[in-house]
Amino acid sequence: MSEPDPFAALLLRLRKEAGRTQERHAEAINAVSGRETLTRREISRYEKFETVPTDHTLEHIAVACGIPFEDLRREAQAARARRKGRDRDEEEQNDVNRRRLLGGAAIGVSAAAEPWGRLAFALDKGSKIDTPSTNALVERAAELHVRELNLSARQLQSTVESHLDAITQALPRAGENERALTIAAGETAALAGWLAWDLGQHDKAGAYYKVTSRCADAAGYPPLRALALTYASYGTMAPKKKLELLSQATQDVRGRGNAAAAAWVFGRHAEERAALGDGTGALRALERAHVAYDFADHASEQSWVRFITPYRMDSLSLSVYGQLGRFELTAMADTAVDRLGKGLSASGVVVLGDLSAALLRGGDVDRGVHVARQFVAASQAKPNTMGRQRARAVAHNLPEQERELVHHLRQFAA
Repeated sequence: MSEPDPFAALLLRLRKEAGRTQERHAEAINAVSGRETLTRREISRYEKFETVPTDHTLEHIAVACGIPFEDLRREAQAARARRKGRDRDEEEQNDVNRRRLLGGAAIGVSAAAEPWGRLAFALDKGSKIDTPSTNALVERAAELHVRELNLSARQLQSTVESHLDAITQALPRAGENERALTIAAGETAALAGWLAWDLGQHDKAGAYYKVTSRCADAAGYPPLRALALTYASYGTMAPKKKLELLSQATQDVRGRGNAAAAAWVFGRHAEERAALGDGTGALRALERAHVAYDFADHASEQSWVRFITPYRMDSLSLSVYGQLGRFELTAMADTAVDRLGKGLSASGVVVLGDLSAALLRGGDVDRGVHVARQFVAASQAKPNTMGRQRARAVAHNLPEQERELVHHLRQFAA
């Protein structure tokens, strides 16, 4: 049996050192490119030397594997020359270059078995490489937070974890881009944690949130820790612990450029105060949330606050008023319905869930059941990562005679 071509062997080695199957490797490269075009079959063909990737694809492979594109492109050129039987002297020189790359391209992240573990390992290494693709990785991380509004956790989880893997490959050698890439890594890890939590993978979610906080510390960027803490507050069972997490988060979002994040954190604080029956504390926190939102621009601040739309602020208010049984609930419900209008956005699905739960808690059962049915239909048409949580809350508050609707909601939330 003939020996494998050195370039094909290099591609195989890079994939294995990243700890990926061919399918996950294709996903990681697609995560970098932002296009779902590469398949496991193509990876197999590269590794069997049936074909050589184009330079365009090589750029994405280089970023996904954390090595310089020019080195990989040079090796690809040599491989193409071998396929065409080009000059042997040039090939000998390329052999020298190849051996140098093979000796220095070890990534070592396979020491950790899970994406959050590989990210933690990368944060520890401290070595650097200057990659021109940092901006593409950062922009892709931001895009994933926007996609979260329109896709379910199950649809998005693999893509998010693959992108985190791609950032992790580049992070140890990020050079002057290290801080930007560390922040993007933390944002992606936080989103991965949120998706894991939504899917019931609570230990996995906690591990992602911890490494997000490590990224915040490494980058000196407190709002990133606030993101992890606020996400974690949804999954923490102890009410006191929830408030501790959110209190720290409020400290982390102080300062300019964090108004939308502050509105979210204070809104969550209000929800948890209301859950404890602390009406004064809840209303005070809700007021602070709305004041912060008056200064917010959710479309131009951090990528992860894109979901803090006026719809989402309605949702937070409904949740608080419903839990407290406040008289403002009826007027707030009318405002929310008017804002939703005929064209239901992804954020609007969340509002329907909170509106239904709030009406049911507030005693307006008939209207609450009606909105619950709207929520079920909207969640099926426009899945997102908050639908399951809302489905559980609505099912918990429905009257006993609505067994069929309760069963449907619990199936959706499972």
